[in-house]
Amino acid sequence: MKQRLLTDRLVIASHNPGKVSEIRDLLGQFELSTQSAADLNLPEPEETGTTFSENAKLKAVAAAEGSGIAALADDSGLVVPALGGAPGVYSARWAGPEKDFDAAMARIEKKLGPKASREAHFVCVLALALPSGEIRTYEGMVQGTLVWPPKGTLGFGYDPMFRPKRFSETFGEMHPPKKHQISHRAEAFRLFTADQFSDA
Repeated sequence: MKQRLLTDRLVIASHNPGKVSEIRDLLGQFELSTQSAADLNLPEPEETGTTFSENAKLKAVAAAEGSGIAALADDSGLVVPALGGAPGVYSARWAGPEKDFDAAMARIEKKLGPKASREAHFVCVLALALPSGEIRTYEGMVQGTLVWPPKGTLGFGYDPMFRPKRFSETFGEMHPPKKHQISHRAEAFRLFTADQFSDA
């Protein structure tokens, strides 16, 4: 088994309240004291990577170096093959500085048009970094289709227009416990927790 990097403190390297809340829910079963990057007034690093993994590492390392303790970052987004993989790593940027995901979802719908394939998937890469520079990554994915109009007010981001395969509800309609069993973030967390908390 790999040597664990975590002790009892962790920075969640995000300024997104929805994402921080979801990560805290997923970490709830473990005895960890968590603070977000926003709680610690850490600056948001510029996401200059071209992959989810690069951006997750960038955010985790910045938070670990800025706080002096282990940091967990998430970089995730919606990938639509019919749009050449967009919005992909630029998922947050499509929502603009006001983080208007209603406008971002409308933009996707307009670009798709009535005939394009509506297949899509969410990707999440978690990066765990220590101030020493050691880092590990964990990737999860969930396949689904896009619906229009968006449905549900739960979740965040593109959740209201994404319906995972084999389910009739969008992520925006799912209550957190159900979403946490099947989401891209949940899959990445399964790998993360197996690495950091499993005795196997």
